[in-house]
Amino acid sequence: MKELIGSPGTLSGLVLRLGQCGFAAASIGVMASAAGFSSYTAFCYLIASMGLQMLWSFGLACLDIYALRRNRDLQNPVLVSLFVVGDWVTAMLSLAAACSSAGVTVLYVRDLNFCREQDHLLCGRFEISVVLAFITWALIAISSHVMFWILASV
Repeated sequence: MKELIGSPGTLSGLVLRLGQCGFAAASIGVMASAAGFSSYTAFCYLIASMGLQMLWSFGLACLDIYALRRNRDLQNPVLVSLFVVGDWVTAMLSLAAACSSAGVTVLYVRDLNFCREQDHLLCGRFEISVVLAFITWALIAISSHVMFWILASV
């Protein structure tokens, strides 16, 4: 079988998982540093979704490190099907959280000018956190696509 970029147990897979984990952690950090985020359900959902994404990606990064150090092949049908399901679930949750948070952010910043009236809200941080969440989703979408094709070929 031809090895795909981002396959489990490869260096490119490890880099992809570390990127997912890093951008999810950055999204959480930026959102948590903005005062008043906890008053909005969409932002709390973003934190929860990025937390789940961070844990999932970190766990798979640890598995990639193990496979690289022990020179193991992680491409058996049972393991790959678990990766596919996990990646698709976290990808859908991440996309939903990023989209809902982006909708609230656009509503407050551009449509209602709510951020100009409420000086204590740091809407710029909300925007940065949403951008980081979309980058996280793009990386998990790549990973879930690769896993799907690996499952089809195993």
